Amino acid sequence: MGPDTPVQFLRGVGPGRAARLAKLGIRTLADLVRHFPRTHEDRRQTTRISDLRAEMHATVRGHVVTLRSRGLGGRRARSVVTATVDDGSGTVAAEFWNQPWRAEQLAPGAAVLLSGRVTWERGGPCLTSPEVEVLPEGDEEENLLHAGRIVPIHPLTHGIYATGMRALVHRALPLVADALEDPLPAGVRRERDLPDLASALREVHFPASYETLRAAVRRLKFEELFLLQVALARRRLRHATEDKPHVVVVDERLDARIRARFPFVLTDAQDRCVKEIADDLAAPRPMNRLLQGDVGAGKTVVAAHGMLAVVAHRLQAALLAPTEILAEQHHATLSRYLDGSQVRLGLITGSARSKQRRTTLAALAAHEIDIAVGTHALIQQDVTFAALALVIVDEQHKFGVLQRAALREKGLHPDMLVMSATPIPRTLTMTLFGDLDVSVLDELPPGRRPVETVLCREGDRRQAYDWVRREIARGRRVFHVVPLVEESDELPLRAAVQFREELAQHVFRDVAVGLLHGKMKGAEKDAAMEAFRRGETPVLVCTSVVEVGVDVPEATVLIVEHAERFGLAQLHQLRGRIGRGNLASRMICFHDAHTDEARARLHALAATTDGFRIAEEDLRIRGPGEFLGTRQSGVPELRLANLITDAPLLAAARRAAFDLVARDPGLLGEGAATGHALARTLSSLRD
Repeated sequence: MGPDTPVQFLRGVGPGRAARLAKLGIRTLADLVRHFPRTHEDRRQTTRISDLRAEMHATVRGHVVTLRSRGLGGRRARSVVTATVDDGSGTVAAEFWNQPWRAEQLAPGAAVLLSGRVTWERGGPCLTSPEVEVLPEGDEEENLLHAGRIVPIHPLTHGIYATGMRALVHRALPLVADALEDPLPAGVRRERDLPDLASALREVHFPASYETLRAAVRRLKFEELFLLQVALARRRLRHATEDKPHVVVVDERLDARIRARFPFVLTDAQDRCVKEIADDLAAPRPMNRLLQGDVGAGKTVVAAHGMLAVVAHRLQAALLAPTEILAEQHHATLSRYLDGSQVRLGLITGSARSKQRRTTLAALAAHEIDIAVGTHALIQQDVTFAALALVIVDEQHKFGVLQRAALREKGLHPDMLVMSATPIPRTLTMTLFGDLDVSVLDELPPGRRPVETVLCREGDRRQAYDWVRREIARGRRVFHVVPLVEESDELPLRAAVQFREELAQHVFRDVAVGLLHGKMKGAEKDAAMEAFRRGETPVLVCTSVVEVGVDVPEATVLIVEHAERFGLAQLHQLRGRIGRGNLASRMICFHDAHTDEARARLHALAATTDGFRIAEEDLRIRGPGEFLGTRQSGVPELRLANLITDAPLLAAARRAAFDLVARDPGLLGEGAATGHALARTLSSLRD
């Protein structure tokens, strides 16, 4: 048997058990030995039965003195096996429900180790369904798995018990541990004093001591982070070896012409990011840059500067947005900046009529459009560019790797700028965007006032609405966000359609209440937003479709229903829809938070408006697997490493990976000089 042997052929598995193991992602013996424990318990010390106390977790050693097995009747076959164990200081009852086979295992006279939580039943100690280790004859106990040692606690699934999983891993380790190729080069292991893979696998499951366990875990965490960083370093190197056919030089004269288009002076942060992008545009290699900044920091202006620089060199630019509302917002903003200029804009969305779409696509292919703004419709196969030189992807985490690549392939090694209004913690930036250069807008335009965030329960609603009505009387606009479009029998949440009627009839009877949600047609959305902008509908009931892109300076109030149902990053994005002018603004979150995680999200939101602090807290609460939807973004799930607590290890793994790729560019191909194991492992990574 080898690492790739299907797990069903391991003794004690078979097809049925293999199907259950597959639910844990275990299909081969290699998967089984890499099914790491979630924690360990120290069962090296036993407790005298006379010292047992209720609620303690203990391991006891003794002999079975009596055994009783009885059926309980009922429609389902139910039974209980009760063994009485004596260690000389007292007795403890061990009860096993619906495990009739225990009657054979625990025959009177058997020497056993029992581990479990102690309860007090009928005046004495009891262990309900404890883990059992039947001791070998004599005193030789070096092969004990479930007690008398540091014991691994593995993740389980229905039908797979802790003792069974432990036994399977123990059975598989000698078959495959030494046969697995170590993806960490020997030099990297030596430099960082890391054990080899076989030793680490043995120690992470069945450690000799906590010291060897810590060393094994550190090595396996480093491996996860190192492989990810090598994949990113390879991608970065590959981009760096490409030559682009265009070079865009932004001299002082062109820079001044572009800035004259903006009705404001750029912030210092915008100046810095504009220069970084201009340097990339003038370089012989394609730009691969992430532009991130908090909501309202002015990313669109920075992107517009780059696009206009490209257009000035008779080349084309494309701006990809995740929703029609955001695409239309960008198109309208650029139109205002370019009023009276000769720059030709085009808008390509899924709702465009066939004739209009054909006309726009023909103009784009004939270079009669300089800047194309659009949604996913931009990456359709029939969309062609005459001279695409700059690709900008807004709200990049809404798109997959393949979608971004599809737009990039419509040009010849175009420069690429991805933008995110969701500030990303540094540790996650190194994993999500380790192959990109990063520009950060860490400064808001002057005059912006922080948004006050208030958490309210249902009993606060009347007082909150009284304040909102006074704001409306002052000419302010109100976003009222709900989590559903229509009422659901399954979730008792307020829904947009019905809630809008309720507000119009009972709360805001003297003002018009608008409606906006994702199921509306494009023209209906446009009409709803335009009426809100003009103040014809001062209150707009909407779903999270307004999360990005909507810019109404008069909007100073944001009410969120069932705020506990939204993620922290999403709530911060919603908050960015107000406070876009110089007026005081307030976010009101109605909630019914019952879980610690939901309360933590809401209190973090109320505590700060700093997007980077919120991002760090969001990562801490949710973990890296869910942050920014990384499970859908092609980022491998980390089994052991934690991007928060293991940040120093991530930095070390990144340095080692980038140093290795710089020294050995042959890693770009199979069979690299650093060893076949690393090359083969990398080829299996999605990069």
